[in-house]
Amino acid sequence: MRERYFGSLVGLAVGDALGTSLEFQTPGTFSPLTDLVGGGPYRLAPGQWTDDTSMALCLAESLVERSNFDPEDQLRRYCRWFREGYLSSTGACMDIGNATRLALMRFEQSGTLEAPPDPLSAGNGSIMRLAPVAMAYARRPREAIALAMASSRVTHGADEAADACRYLAGLLVGAIRGASREELMGDRYTPVTGLWEEEPLAPRIADIASGSFRRKEPPEIRGAGYVVHSLEAALWAFFRGRSFREGALLAVNLGDDADSTGAVYGQLAGAFYGEPGIPPEWRGRLAHLDLIRSLAGRLHDLAWRRGPSGLPARPSAGMR
Repeated sequence: MRERYFGSLVGLAVGDALGTSLEFQTPGTFSPLTDLVGGGPYRLAPGQWTDDTSMALCLAESLVERSNFDPEDQLRRYCRWFREGYLSSTGACMDIGNATRLALMRFEQSGTLEAPPDPLSAGNGSIMRLAPVAMAYARRPREAIALAMASSRVTHGADEAADACRYLAGLLVGAIRGASREELMGDRYTPVTGLWEEEPLAPRIADIASGSFRRKEPPEIRGAGYVVHSLEAALWAFFRGRSFREGALLAVNLGDDADSTGAVYGQLAGAFYGEPGIPPEWRGRLAHLDLIRSLAGRLHDLAWRRGPSGLPARPSAGMR
């Protein structure tokens, strides 16, 4: 199981770094990407990553250092990234989304811990950073899914954004715990039996959960910043690909918000394939790999200290 933890957080960062080369590029206007090459609008070196990974690392660090889910602490760390470039691959904040910027400024001005439920804030800025929540609470699936919603609402209060996080958290927990591809890609997957009947998903997220990504191809599949498009694109790439590399390239070659599509894909694919399934030449070029792996290991240890609830979990090799 430990390699799935490393895989999820490293996979998020690899997908982000891979996709930054094509960020803001219109589909059909570029040659397909085949490797981790850097560049893009921020002229990054191969393996450097953007806001997706910075915010995921802030969230991971908060969870392990507080040993709890603390929205105020999360926001303080996000603000350090925003103002000081904390946990950035370049030492500076880059690529911050509008909804995130507004939420952090509201927090600085008034201490507000939750963004308003504005449907126009249904971007992918909360789903792109989600993995640490599922990792920290993987032995408590119901809690993982509830806190995924809470983690969204600190910056993205729209129901679609929050429910995209709920659904992806369920997939991440399932992948970490060893669910098969068929299970994960089946209709309305959840590690908590009957949850989507008890607590229904927003209609467009429910459509994705029912397999919309299995019935579509580009240009219906879009790597855009709207959370519905982003989640659907990442799941399409995971469903179509048969390796981390193949799916990652499918995801980022959709263009548009390619780094975030890559990050959402990478969280899930990394948890499913484990760290060894991520191309070693991509891992080897990743900025701050040791830090990312350290936080992933600490999230694993936190989950095991916290104890199980619900489904039984297999012990990891390091805990046997």
